[in-house]
Amino acid sequence: MHKRNLRIVYMGTPDFAVLPLRKIVEAGYPVVGVVTNPDKPAGRGQQMQESAVKKYAREAGLKILQPEKFRDEEFLKELADLKADLQLVVAFKMLPEVVWNMPPLGTVNLHASLLPDYRGAAPINRAVMNGETCSGVTTFLLKHEIDTGNIIFQEKVKIGEEMTAGELHDELMEKGADLLLKTVRAMEGGDYPLTDQVGLLRGREAIHAPKIFKEDMKICWAGELETIYNHIRGLSPFPGAWTELQAIGMDGGVLTLKIFKAVKIQQSHNRSAGEICTDGKTFFDVYVKGGVICVQELQLSGKKRMQVKDFLRGFRLKDYQLIC
Repeated sequence: MHKRNLRIVYMGTPDFAVLPLRKIVEAGYPVVGVVTNPDKPAGRGQQMQESAVKKYAREAGLKILQPEKFRDEEFLKELADLKADLQLVVAFKMLPEVVWNMPPLGTVNLHASLLPDYRGAAPINRAVMNGETCSGVTTFLLKHEIDTGNIIFQEKVKIGEEMTAGELHDELMEKGADLLLKTVRAMEGGDYPLTDQVGLLRGREAIHAPKIFKEDMKICWAGELETIYNHIRGLSPFPGAWTELQAIGMDGGVLTLKIFKAVKIQQSHNRSAGEICTDGKTFFDVYVKGGVICVQELQLSGKKRMQVKDFLRGFRLKDYQLIC
């Protein structure tokens, strides 16, 4: 099948899904429809906001579908009428079988991990939080169980010791866009591998990457140096690791503080976990098991993100203690 006749429906919502779509379009493949989340109110003014994928699709003149429910009969008819040969899914919702089993070539998902590990909603954050040194991207065919379908291609990416989740996100986005295009070309030619994930596990359990909730983001200062450091960079810049500062005194108020960047120093000491050390002007250090976390960039609730020196210029940290 010539690529100009390979009809594709693309499904995605966030920034991560924009570059793969752009590369598919620029390679000459006809994207006959783009499925993305409905517009929703956001920001202080609660203005209706379009998804990143919708913005690109509109600029590219692509047909856009924004179903509230995937089993809606009107949506299913509109999707079927597009007569797609292949569907591509990147950073999108779970789909019912009636949707992913519709095109003759099936539905390919681009996932931001080296499957079978880190199945789930937060593979990038979880990999960094867990201190992994390697991640990657995977294309696979969708089936019933989430992120378990037969693998087509994979591409590895090294996770540097200081790399944040945001930096890994950007690298995986680039690699993933190229891998998805490679996958489409292989499927167009009818020559592509399909690897069962069960065989790759070799009897062990897969590592999972569940959705991150607010309590998952809280820093536990009683933990080990490496664990706390990975926690901070694994949640930076989004959704952000957070902690609480309490004013010293009987009725001291509590403030929420997000930490986006820190440096770890291995060091023996006899200080209490979570104890603050600062000169009130240039540094904000926290003693933990095995060393010190040196806070570099942070954001006080209701304020903007800033360097620690700027923060200390307007905040008397010596009057506060961390809630561990």
